[in-house]
Amino acid sequence: MVNHPIIDDHEARLSPEDLAALRDSLREQRLFREEQLRQIATVPAHAEEAHRRRSAAQTEVRVELAASARMVLADVEAALDRMARGRYGFCHLCRRPVDRARLLIVPQARYCARCQQVREAGR
Repeated sequence: MVNHPIIDDHEARLSPEDLAALRDSLREQRLFREEQLRQIATVPAHAEEAHRRRSAAQTEVRVELAASARMVLADVEAALDRMARGRYGFCHLCRRPVDRARLLIVPQARYCARCQQVREAGR
C-alpha cells in the first residue's frame, strides 16, 4: 500500500468550472492530435517522389511522431470517457483524488503524482 501525505480535500476537489475547463482542454487536445495524425498520414501528390526518397531516419521520426500522437489521443479519449462516466480525477492505482493542480497541467492524467513516480521508477 502506498503512503500518501494528508491531502487537503479542498485543494484536490474539482469544481464544476474546473471540470468544464478541463473538458474543453481535452477536446482541444483531441482535435489537435487528430489533425496532427491527418497531417502525418497525408503526403501531397507533388511531394510523393520526395517522400519515397526520404531517408530511413526521417521515416522513423514520422512513425514515432504518429505513435506518440496516437498514444496521447488514446489518453485524451480515455479521460473524456472517465469524465462522462463520473470517474474522472481519481488515481487508477490508489483511487485517491488526483491533485487539481496536476490535472490542470496534465488533464489526461490517470495517476496521482506519487503513483506516477512509482510507475516510472518501475520501468
